[in-house]
Parts: sequence; structure tokens; C-alpha cells
Amino acid sequence: MTRPHRGLVPAALVLAGLALAGCGIRPTQIPVDAGPAPSRVPCEVSATEVVPQAGRTAVPVQVYLVCASQLVAVDRTVATPEDEAASSRVGEAQALVDELQQQPLPAEHEAGFVTWVRGPLLLSDARGNDPAGTLRLNRQPEDLPAEALAQLVCTLMESRAATDGAVLLGGPGDWAPRAYTCPASVKERPESLVPAPARPSSAG
Repeated sequence: MTRPHRGLVPAALVLAGLALAGCGIRPTQIPVDAGPAPSRVPCEVSATEVVPQAGRTAVPVQVYLVCASQLVAVDRTVATPEDEAASSRVGEAQALVDELQQQPLPAEHEAGFVTWVRGPLLLSDARGNDPAGTLRLNRQPEDLPAEALAQLVCTLMESRAATDGAVLLGGPGDWAPRAYTCPASVKERPESLVPAPARPSSAG
């Protein structure tokens, strides 16, 4: 078996360099920085329109969905009862929770949005010994996925459900409600949500 002549390899490299020069392309060993790759997940959508039913009025709201592992607010429009008595604090909060339980709209889905909130999730008012402003879920909040709980808290924080800068949530059992907040760190990392003990009601 004959061994290839060592002189052939440098000759081939010289020819390749000449070919590049002839095409007007200067060979270089410096990497070219073309900037970051374009994002495939824009996480931006326009507001959606909802036609209210008779006896209801359309109200613009914001709910938090998950996009690129972060919480991002999207504009929605919900239909609420025109009767002020029917449009209670719990009713408004439930309307927001219902929005979170819906699958993202087609435009939201294409933009990379998902929701971790799975139903049925129902809210009820505070119990006798609960601090004022407490909302009770039909599931224990701590049993929800961290992303789902963060979606609930951050969405409710921007509504009448918030009390003294926090959302007071309890479950169906006898456990005391706990206070949740939505700082920027939670929006960036929903799994970092940590509750605090709810302050007792001053009413006794």
C-alpha cells in the first residue's frame, strides 16, 4: 500500500486560498458575530375583543400567562354582570380565574404563551375566622403547580382581590389562609413564589 505524499496537503490548501481570493472573498480566521438569533417566542399579543351578552358589560383586564418560563401579562376583556351587587369582589376574582383556566387564544399560542392553571377552580368568600379579604379556593393553593399559583396570585394582585398589597388565599380545609405577593422576582421565576402567614383580622 502506498502512503499519500505529504506535499499534496499544503498544495491543496494553497489552491483553496487562491480560489477564495479569485472570488473576492478574503479568508479569515476571525469569527463573525452576526448578533443574537431572532427570537422564535415574541411573547407579545394584541388585546382581544369580547362581545358581552345581554345584561353584561365588557371590562378590560390583564391576566398573567407563562411565556419563555416567565410570567407575562396579556390583555383580555371579560364580561361581568351590569348589576353592581352581582359584580362582587369574589365574582370579579372568579372571572379572572376562569380566564386563566382557558387555553391560550390562537394568537397567544403562536406567541408562545401557555397556562398552567387547570380547572375546575372555584373561589368563595372568607370564613368567620379568616382575615378580612381572604379568598378560599376549592383546592389547597400549595397543592397547585408553582407556575399555576404564581399566575393566580399575580393576576389577582391587580384586582379588587388584593388586600393591603397581598392576596390572601386559603383552601377548602381548616388550614389558615396565607398571604401571597407578586414581586418582579416571581414574574421572572414563578417557581420562587413563597407565601407568608396572613395577618389576623383586626375585627377579631
